[in-house]
Amino acid sequence: MTDQSLQRRLAAIVVADVVGYSGLMEADEAATLANVRELRFGIIEPAATRHKGRIFKVLGDGFLIEFGSAMDAVKAALEIQRATLAVEDLGDRRLLLRIGVNLGDVIDDGSDLLGDGVNVAARLQTAAAPGGICISADVHGEIAGSIDERFFDAGQCHLKNLIRPVHVWHWPDQLQSIFPLPDGPSIAVLPFTNITGDEADGYFVDGLTEDLITDLSRRPGLFVIARSSVFAYKGKQIDVRVVAQDLGVRFVLEGSARRSAGRVRINTQLFDARAGQHLWADRFDRTMEDVFELQDEVNAKIVEALVGRLAVPIQRNRPKHFEAYDLCVRARRLTEESPHTAREAYMLLQRAVELEPSYAEALGLLAYNRWLAWTHFGEPEDLNRRTATTFAQRAVSLDPNDAGCRYVLGTILAYERRWEESEAAFAKALELDPNHADTWAAMSDMSVLDGRVADGLAQIEKALRLNPHPPCWYLCHLGQAQYATRNYDGAKATLRRDETYRTNSRKFLAASLAQLDDLEEARREAELFLIAHPHFTINHWLSSQPLRDPSVGDHFVDGFRKAGLPEG
Repeated sequence: MTDQSLQRRLAAIVVADVVGYSGLMEADEAATLANVRELRFGIIEPAATRHKGRIFKVLGDGFLIEFGSAMDAVKAALEIQRATLAVEDLGDRRLLLRIGVNLGDVIDDGSDLLGDGVNVAARLQTAAAPGGICISADVHGEIAGSIDERFFDAGQCHLKNLIRPVHVWHWPDQLQSIFPLPDGPSIAVLPFTNITGDEADGYFVDGLTEDLITDLSRRPGLFVIARSSVFAYKGKQIDVRVVAQDLGVRFVLEGSARRSAGRVRINTQLFDARAGQHLWADRFDRTMEDVFELQDEVNAKIVEALVGRLAVPIQRNRPKHFEAYDLCVRARRLTEESPHTAREAYMLLQRAVELEPSYAEALGLLAYNRWLAWTHFGEPEDLNRRTATTFAQRAVSLDPNDAGCRYVLGTILAYERRWEESEAAFAKALELDPNHADTWAAMSDMSVLDGRVADGLAQIEKALRLNPHPPCWYLCHLGQAQYATRNYDGAKATLRRDETYRTNSRKFLAASLAQLDDLEEARREAELFLIAHPHFTINHWLSSQPLRDPSVGDHFVDGFRKAGLPEG
């Protein structure tokens, strides 16, 4: 073959592969071959033809298809997956596909297509979920804004036998899909804009938004999106209709705030996104000493505009010392970011409690801070463990009506193996605030480790509905629950998401890869995890987790060992 006989060109490549083909063949060879033939000639080839593509190679259960554009390739892939997923009459023998799509250089030798464009598409296929599609960033760049389907950004991923990581996107976007509206009124409160532009006032304005969300969520009959999800829109030019669609709510509140010369001024607007109507706008102006009365007034106006006069929940205790409140607001975000910021938050919270010893929220955050210190940030266990328990109990005694304090106490008591007290604290948190997404997520963790995995999956799904743009630990708990059900592909896709990848959840990703027999990648992820968590051992994990079902612990340990994590 001469160089002149080789043709190089840019092409979009689709690689589709049947999930679990070997097992299907072992169970019923004749039926599987017939079903694969029907899949090819009834679904794959017609879709490829409609979108100007051609199958250039068939490898038993795998199909390689060339397209002239990324748009055609993705449209064909979506059509194939929808048609395949719609087939129900085959029952357990129904075929599912993984599909990878890449845009890159290929070499045509006259009988086959070769090159990096094909190789990457093949590796993307292995990263897709069953029934899903995994595309490269180059493909996503070609289709973004021109196709209705949503893909989620999984970030840079190491794919087998490829030296460089590949930026990948997945469909379906399971956590950010368009949700059905709740039965009752539903609302998202967008982060208020800091009018002054002074960064020093930024945390105060964020705190106003957070407290408004907290108080609204305690109103019976309201569905309120959690604060971490709405803060995903902070600083962005947004259309409230798109936000409402993304988060699955009908109403959206947006506003701005200014702190100046001892006063707080707030402008707010409430929209009915579904009807495309502007419901009301208002201005509020109070002294700093009256900031909590201002929050209550805004809250009441929103509720009255949405549904009239609902039952008013029992009020949380408000701090009397404004500086203590200011310190607490600053510490809220810092606690979970990193060991370094958690220590800064600890200092701020200590000062807040010195100024106001009866400040329940500050004590609850101190308890949570010290719990994170010994469970996740490598600080000494004994003293921090005792301190966390003491602070959490004191916070609840000072304000029995604060759902956040109850949630912290429930989490800490579970790690103390005080199971019934923990469950009672979680139940009370949800009685006070049914929208408290963190409580639903924490309960999922406890349910999975208790062996009630179905309950754990339902609870984390509830948490994700309330918090569709979740913090990393929600996805850690989802991946953990998927691993516990032996849905290793699902756990892999979840734990590869950019929001949780490279965090403490990486150990579960390594275990999932090991159970998928991808031992090389599992050990690489385990090594990367240990760089960030050098003190991790399997024995310490076993002894520190609130495990009530030994078989659950054994299952996780099996994956950790296969991935090469140290025993202890």
